[in-house]
Amino acid sequence: MPENDQRFLLTMDLAGIGTDIIEIARIKKAAERNGERFLMKVFTATERSFCEARQDRFACYAARFAAKEAVLKAMGTGLAGARWTDVEISRVGGDGPMVMLHGATAALAAEKGIAKILLSLSHDRSRALAFAVAVREEA
Repeated sequence: MPENDQRFLLTMDLAGIGTDIIEIARIKKAAERNGERFLMKVFTATERSFCEARQDRFACYAARFAAKEAVLKAMGTGLAGARWTDVEISRVGGDGPMVMLHGATAALAAEKGIAKILLSLSHDRSRALAFAVAVREEA
């Protein structure tokens, strides 16, 4: 492991972990039943653009939905006082998924000293899974 990565691990403190699993068909059904209104309520424009470009867009949406749930669990807050779009899951180039927090969720993360949220996503034919780790910088 490179020295910089070791220093990162040594200077970070676990704030929480969260996981979520969801059936892809549940997201597909919600999107088909409520159309664009559901997608706009839950996903940012960037997330929608990313998923719409995928062959299996509902698996992509489901993975991001599970990620949002896992992030909120890792923060120990749930959705209270926040919006779904306050948690954004993005990808830059070939890198893995990144968590970007906005609005009330970003403010709460700052209040709790959460510096970063690490995220892993996966899905099979019927389910999507996310695992999140919230870390804070040690003082």
